[in-house]
Amino acid sequence: MIDEIEPKYSNYLCFTVSLRTNRLMPRYDRWSLKQEETIQLVRTLRKDGLGYRKIAHHLNENGLTTQKGKKWGGNSVYSVLKRHKEREERLEFINREYEPEWGKMEVRWEKN
Repeated sequence: MIDEIEPKYSNYLCFTVSLRTNRLMPRYDRWSLKQEETIQLVRTLRKDGLGYRKIAHHLNENGLTTQKGKKWGGNSVYSVLKRHKEREERLEFINREYEPEWGKMEVRWEKN
């Protein structure tokens, strides 16, 4: 008699939702004021057409030093510009928004 009361089939609504996020990446977006001023000067000089060695020579003539207090060289100017570009790309990637993706919805009938 109990078998007659219980339904023999149950229905379920099945679907999937996929959500992408970049919010789990560590944030390294804080530079000191001196670093920011130096990178802006280096970028301006580079846009004006100066090479890495000439930029380093210009910075050394004006008494600017690297973060560690050393003189500038062509390699250090290149590295600073490269790291700045990577930083901008990373911040752009972190701030990118994604739409959630909904899978196909279906009703399933399953036997108990």
